[in-house]
Amino acid sequence: MNTSLSQQLELAPPPIVQCRSLAPSPEHNLEVGMEFSDVLACRRALRDAAIASRFEMQTVKSDKTRFTAKCASVGCPWRIHCARLPGVPTFSIRTIHGSHTCGGILHLGHHQASVEWVAEAVKETLRENPHCKPKEILEEIHQVHGITLSYKQAWRGKERVMATVRGSFEEDYRLLPRYCDEIRRTNPRSIAVVNGHPDDGSFQQLFISFHASISGFLNACRPLIALDKIVLKSKYLGTLLLATAFDGDGAMFPLAFAIVSEENDGSSWHWFLSELRQLLETNTGNMPKLTILSNREPSLVDGVGVSFPTAFHGFCIHHLVESFIKEFNSDSVLVNLFWEAAKCTTEFEFHAKVHEMLLVSQEAAMWVSNIPPSLWATYCFDGTRFGHLNVNVTESINGWIQEASGLPIIQMMECIRRQLMTLFTERRETSVQWSSILVPSAERLVLEAIEQSRAYQVHKANEAQFEVMTGEATLLVDIRCRSCMCRGWDLYGLPCSHAVAALLSCRQDVFKFTEGYFTVANYRRIYAETIHPVPDKTMWKKTESGEDGDEVMITPPRVLRQQPRPRKRRVQVEDRGRQKRAVRCSRCNQPGHFRTTCTAPT
Repeated sequence: MNTSLSQQLELAPPPIVQCRSLAPSPEHNLEVGMEFSDVLACRRALRDAAIASRFEMQTVKSDKTRFTAKCASVGCPWRIHCARLPGVPTFSIRTIHGSHTCGGILHLGHHQASVEWVAEAVKETLRENPHCKPKEILEEIHQVHGITLSYKQAWRGKERVMATVRGSFEEDYRLLPRYCDEIRRTNPRSIAVVNGHPDDGSFQQLFISFHASISGFLNACRPLIALDKIVLKSKYLGTLLLATAFDGDGAMFPLAFAIVSEENDGSSWHWFLSELRQLLETNTGNMPKLTILSNREPSLVDGVGVSFPTAFHGFCIHHLVESFIKEFNSDSVLVNLFWEAAKCTTEFEFHAKVHEMLLVSQEAAMWVSNIPPSLWATYCFDGTRFGHLNVNVTESINGWIQEASGLPIIQMMECIRRQLMTLFTERRETSVQWSSILVPSAERLVLEAIEQSRAYQVHKANEAQFEVMTGEATLLVDIRCRSCMCRGWDLYGLPCSHAVAALLSCRQDVFKFTEGYFTVANYRRIYAETIHPVPDKTMWKKTESGEDGDEVMITPPRVLRQQPRPRKRRVQVEDRGRQKRAVRCSRCNQPGHFRTTCTAPT
């Protein structure tokens, strides 16, 4: 029985391979007599014409004086010959033999679509959007040129363009001594130091702290420093070390940055903290009594003990909780109890929370008890944390680093400097509009304390001591010592609601009993200095060292960032020793192969 044409069309399987027609693009037409500046320009033009016209080209001969190519399809007579004009480097098309009879390529790739071509095809796109991902590049090339490439080709093409736009990583390491000189020249009294390995000059350490940050910290910031690190995603292994203070409004205030080639041996923290101590001692007659917050890495703890032996060292609760969760795979109940124990302001409340933790898990309570409470618990910490239980440096500055982490080292530091320059300017201009005595966050807390104090009863003992009754407890307040039994005034530097009640009862100005760190005048002093721009690298002067006047040379670190190994399927323990099922063909019923690879006669 004959099948109708429509039924045949419905039953016909879809084509497996997409055939692209030879539709020549007008801007890529090839004609005899066309001239090119040199052989490379000639080859690029022929390559672009082949891609635009959907045929693949095979090089027959290529040297300094001639270039010959033919169509890669078997049997197609098309052939082109180019040669250099006499006495000049210009190339011209001499002959074009035949026309295409192959019908174009029968696949979606293209032999001429090299990494160099990918880079040229997406150059403008990457200039406008440097964060364009390789996957987006693949989609753009497929839509515009109809070519399907591999992810690796798109990634390598992007890297080639970005190397042209941003410069090479190796060049930035070489220019680091000049960059440090420019920072010190444009921002006087700033610290910028780069160290290379004594044997081969390979990069080891870079330390930068701007005078505006140093001045703001020593003159008006709280004596509190948080230490943290961020692993960089650049071509070479490296870690960014940070020392961050806090302004009167509670926002982070970057004090110093350092990049180290490797952070595993622990000596990097010792070096960074020694540089930080020297910076503070150089810029002030008396070292301020500091409180330092960090995680509990042994190398960091040792470094703080060596460089700042008189400082109060406390652990970041966030890092402790992360270790706690990894150790016990803890649920929310234990984690919440841990946080509540850290926030307790009295010894009685602290031990009550630890006892609750003990009822849930003895092992967890023992783990917490093994960490000295004086290093993390609020009630017995000797320093002044002003309510900062977490370091939070990486969370606050991660937006800066995400944009710059993959750049060469100088460009990364310049990106951070611009962010810091903008931050100083914006906060300086914002504070001009404030008309209150205290910064907004402190003023809000004091107003809340005033509202709560209205329900309290106050009994005066003498000119300084008061008894405040809240309905739940009776607390002693001493306005001369600026202390309260709840320890809120002592810990945070702002009068608690009990202290506010006592102050109001004797007609005192509550705002005058706050720490000076929280005043608007003090806040403006923090951001009074300016971080100045650094000129383009083309204007930097040569850095000389020693009697011979040779330039200081810094080479890239010894260790490149290794690419992640491809994942391999692990053999499960229960699979070992198990006999594998025999494969059998469903067509010929013979073992050892599948139906798709069966060669038995039909």
